[in-house]
Amino acid sequence: MKYIQVLVCLCAFALTGCGGDEPRSSGDPASRGISDPTTAYRVASLGFPDAPVDETTLRRHLETLASDDFEGRAPATSGGERTRDYLINEAKRIGLKPGVGEGYEQTVPLVEVTLDPKQSEFTVDGEPLKYGDEAIYWTKRVVDAVAFDDSDMVFVGYGVVAPEYGWNDYEGLDVTGKTVVMLVNDPGFATGDAALFNGRAMTYYGRWTYKYEEAARQGAAAAIIVHQTEPAAYGWSVISGWMGPQLDLERPDGGAGRTVLEGWITEEKARSLFSSAGLDFDKQAQAALDRSFNPTPMGALKASGKITNNIRRNQSANIAAVLPGAKRPDEFILYMAHWDHLGRNFGQPGGDSIANGAVDNATGTAGVLTIAEAFANNGVAPDRSILFLFVTAEESGLLGSAYFGEAPIVPLAKIVGGVNIDAILPTPPAKDITVIGFGASELETILERAALRRGLYLRPDAQPEKGYFYRSDHISLAKKGVPMLYADSGIDLMEGGEEAGLAFSDDYTENRYHKPADEYKVEWNVEGLTQTLGVLYEVGADMAYSNDWPNWFEGNEFRALRDAQRAAVAGG
Repeated sequence: MKYIQVLVCLCAFALTGCGGDEPRSSGDPASRGISDPTTAYRVASLGFPDAPVDETTLRRHLETLASDDFEGRAPATSGGERTRDYLINEAKRIGLKPGVGEGYEQTVPLVEVTLDPKQSEFTVDGEPLKYGDEAIYWTKRVVDAVAFDDSDMVFVGYGVVAPEYGWNDYEGLDVTGKTVVMLVNDPGFATGDAALFNGRAMTYYGRWTYKYEEAARQGAAAAIIVHQTEPAAYGWSVISGWMGPQLDLERPDGGAGRTVLEGWITEEKARSLFSSAGLDFDKQAQAALDRSFNPTPMGALKASGKITNNIRRNQSANIAAVLPGAKRPDEFILYMAHWDHLGRNFGQPGGDSIANGAVDNATGTAGVLTIAEAFANNGVAPDRSILFLFVTAEESGLLGSAYFGEAPIVPLAKIVGGVNIDAILPTPPAKDITVIGFGASELETILERAALRRGLYLRPDAQPEKGYFYRSDHISLAKKGVPMLYADSGIDLMEGGEEAGLAFSDDYTENRYHKPADEYKVEWNVEGLTQTLGVLYEVGADMAYSNDWPNWFEGNEFRALRDAQRAAVAGG
C-alpha cells in the first residue's frame, strides 16, 4: 500500500513539476521577510522554508559528544557536566535563547536508592520469596525503611482502568491495604483481537510502569506483576538485573503516593501461589481477557514485606533552548533527545572502560543540535517558537523527561507537537522511515507528507507488541496529552534492501548496544541519518510555520487528555 502511494506521488511530482504540496502560506513571500528568490520558491512550494541538514555540522557534534573526553555522558559526573556545558555553548553559538528563565538548565533532583537484600524481604504466608530468583521488589518511597503486614492478596487481571476501552479491572473493588497481583501487557496482546485494546500492539495500559501507578491510585499496599517472557518482551534475566542502585527523581512527596512495595515474581512462583490459594492460574488468566472479569481474592494468602534502603541524593539537569516565534511565540514545537549515557566502569581491567553511546544517544543529541542550526539559518523566523530540549537520565528510567512533564517550563497545552530522536543508526540511505507506535497521532500525517516529498514511505515498527513507543522520553509528554512522534531511519536500504538493513540493526544490537563498542567512527556512512533528520526538520517546520494543531487519532489512549487540555485553553 505504501509503495503504491509513493509511486503515485512521484508520478504526480513529475507531472506537475512542483516538487511539493500545495502552498499553505499566504501572501507574497516578501511579506514574510524573504528576499532570496530561491528561498522564496521553497517557502511558496512547501509552506515553510526548506533548509539542509548539514553533514559536517552533524559529524562535528557526533565526534565531540561520543569522544572519551565526555566519559560516556553519565549524569552527575564530570563527563555529564562537560556534556551540559557543550550543549549550552552550542545553543548560544547558534543563537538560541535560554529556555529556563534567564538560563538554559532545568535542575533535575535525583535520588539513588539501594535496597539492602539482607534486611529486606517479601513473604507470602510467612515464606520469603527468594530475592533475584523468585522475586524482584523495591519501594518508590524514599525512606530508610518501610513495611506492611498481613495484606490480603487479590488477582486483578491486567490491573487496567481504561475508560476509552470500556475496561476496569478494579470495578467494585476496594483494594486499600491489599496486595494486587496482575499480568503484564494488556488483553489485546493475548487474544490478538484488533477490537480489544489495540490487538497485539501494546497500549500504554500494558506497560508495567502504568500498572504500578494505577495500583497506587487504587490504594493498594503492594503491587506485584507476574513475569511472562513473551508479553513482557524480555526474559527474567532483565528483571533480575534491576538489583543494585536504582536512580529516580526526588519527588516533592518523597514517593509517599506510591504503594509500599512494587515488584515482579516469576511465572513459576505465581503458579505455585495460585495453587496454594486454590486457583488455577491458566483459568484466571483466561478469565482476565474478558470485560466481565471480576477480581479474584487469592484465598487466605497474606503478603508481608519490609524494605531497608541506602539513600544518596544528587542532581543533574535538562538543557532547554528556544528559537522564538515571530507571530505566536507562546506556542511551541518541541524537539527532544536524551544527552546521557552509561558512563565509565565497563570492560575488564586494561580494556575500554567507557560506554561512549555514539548511537545511543549522541545521534539524537547531535541531530537536534543540527536541526536547531538549520532552523536558525534558514532565513525566516518561525511563526511559533521552537523548543530544543536535551533531557538527562533517560538510561535510568526516562527521569529527565518525566521531570519536565511534571514541572514543564512551558505550558503543556501550548506545545503543538513534539519529535523525539533516540538512537538513530548510521545506515546508508533507505527507502523508508520507521514509525514507532504507528497509528498514534496526526503527526504521522505530517511525517508522511515530508517523507513522500523525498520518495520515502512509512513503515510501522515490526514488533508493536513490545511497546517500544512507551520506552523512550516522548512518553513522558504523551501521557500528559502532548502529541509526540517517535520515528527512526528505515531498514529498506537503497542498496541491499531489508536484508541489509536488518543485518545492520542486528549487528548493532548484538555487538555495540550499551557496550564500549558503541563508538563514533569517521568511516560512518551518515547519509541515512541526515536523510532522516531532514525529514524530521520538515515535520517541525510544517507545524512551526502554520496554524495547525495536530491531535492524537480517535481512540488513542491519550486523545481524551489532549482534548481536555486544549478545551481548557480555549475556555480560559
